[in-house]
Amino acid sequence: MLICHCNIITEREIEQTIVDLLDQDPWQLIVPAKVYHTMQKRGRCCGCFPNVVETIIRVTENYHTRSEASGADIVSHLDRVRGLRVQYGSRTHERRKADHRAA
Repeated sequence: MLICHCNIITEREIEQTIVDLLDQDPWQLIVPAKVYHTMQKRGRCCGCFPNVVETIIRVTENYHTRSEASGADIVSHLDRVRGLRVQYGSRTHERRKADHRAA
């Protein structure tokens, strides 16, 4: 599936980059800018970043589940991100109010 239309980057390429980063350091913080920098690309319109964040969360959780780390070491990244979204303004999306209608 195509994630970034500006750079023509597929989900599989992003997943492989995330796994490569996790192989270097399993507990590092991975953000979309780091993924794009590793791929020698840059975010242009950045509309794909929410999808990249979801991919990072999914791949990181799967990576840690498959690893030999104990259950106490594994933190649910998705729950942390949801908590941050609530804390830092999930009421707006792209500077629009929740009741915004395009048409």
